Amino acid sequence: MSMALRLLARREYSRKELQDKLLHAGFAAPQVQTVLDSLQTAGYQNDQRYAEMLRRTRLKQGHGPLRLRQDLRRAGVEIEVGEGEEQALDWQAQAQAVYRKRFGDSTPEDARDYARRARFLAGRGFLPEQIRRVLADPGKNPDDFND
Repeated sequence: MSMALRLLARREYSRKELQDKLLHAGFAAPQVQTVLDSLQTAGYQNDQRYAEMLRRTRLKQGHGPLRLRQDLRRAGVEIEVGEGEEQALDWQAQAQAVYRKRFGDSTPEDARDYARRARFLAGRGFLPEQIRRVLADPGKNPDDFND
């Protein structure tokens, strides 16, 4: 239990990540499950809190919702990324900001340039609709999405 608490003191972990670390350290599977259950009951480990931390981190790093879903799935978290109105605007503004940081306010010169810029945004994990909106109006201020 003390190793798990030390790990959680540094940063949030999903249940699966913590389980993998403890099993890798040589603890027995039944013992690990008991420790994880007690940590969840005490509120030290929470997958919802982990998902929110990861969402904030990915936003700060300039990644999109597809990347976040992939990272959550890899961490064994079954919480669906909300696509409510507010979060959709957050992601759209994020896509716009990432685009402007890389390409400025310039529009694609031709189909090849459009495809290159679309691949860049897709590689960052943005949805096709978000990419189309950004490429349609690259000069739009990201703060305008929150109005």
